Amino acid sequence: MKQARMLALSLLTVTGLAATSACVTSALYTNRIENQHPPRGEKIAFADHKVHVVSAGEKGPSVLMIHGASANANEFSWTLSPRLSDTMRVLMVDRPGHGYSDRLPDSDALATQAAAMAAVLDAKAPGEKTVIVGHSFGGAVALRLALDRPDLVQGLVLLAPVTHDWGTSSEAWYNKLAAPPVTGHLFSQLLPIAGPAQAKSGITDVFDPAPAPDGYYDASALGLLFRPPNFRANARDVVALRKELGAQSLRYGELKMPVIVFSGSGDTVLKPQLHVGKLKKQIPLELVALDDEGHMPHHGHGQAVADAITRLAKSDTPR
Repeated sequence: MKQARMLALSLLTVTGLAATSACVTSALYTNRIENQHPPRGEKIAFADHKVHVVSAGEKGPSVLMIHGASANANEFSWTLSPRLSDTMRVLMVDRPGHGYSDRLPDSDALATQAAAMAAVLDAKAPGEKTVIVGHSFGGAVALRLALDRPDLVQGLVLLAPVTHDWGTSSEAWYNKLAAPPVTGHLFSQLLPIAGPAQAKSGITDVFDPAPAPDGYYDASALGLLFRPPNFRANARDVVALRKELGAQSLRYGELKMPVIVFSGSGDTVLKPQLHVGKLKKQIPLELVALDDEGHMPHHGHGQAVADAITRLAKSDTPR
């Protein structure tokens, strides 16, 4: 019995030291990555929390851009924003729990994320109908914003959007581990050790069949994802998404504003026929199918996306 107690104590000690070491590593990583990519915008109040929004351009109509899973507002700062900021006011938002936005209670609900986007528009573009751009997961948030606050939305430009429950439990194993409260906290402390290298090696698959831009990881500040709270927020979002979309997709027939969708035929992150293929059966939309693109059409076809945004912003004719 004495030896068993000593063994148990030794294991607890080793486990505690390992956990402490992981926490120290994650804290050092967080300090380093935030020094490399500090917040560049302002904080908008919402439900006793703050939503981080980066702005570019000082004149013209507004456009709100919503990033996808694993990303942040920097996804647009070097791709679409430079093409639009001379003639439009570009608002690039960190979704709740991502980038430098606070995680809100019930943030894995699309309604909560859409309400945070609405708070940004109420503060930055009051009384204005705005073009909403949503990439991937951000497409689901953009659709929910249009459903819940159509008074704010001039039109939607959706980039490789996830729109429907895709019918299979295909969430990545690391998101399933990171989502629960206890195991997620422990697991996420280890992410700074291996996460960045794995993410860099996987960038090619996200862009395929198009080439990945040089320096994409750093330009989009993807390293912010591997701060433990950010990674847990992303995991909870992704794990909850199928159920959220199952309910939300029943409402798409309510949409009355123009919708333009850019979809890469070679997308391997999601199957377009399970998302935009279903969406176009529910509402009229303009589909731009791109045979040479994967999941990131705003990179290889950034000017076409910018032109679509501009066209919707200047349109006064409701659909």
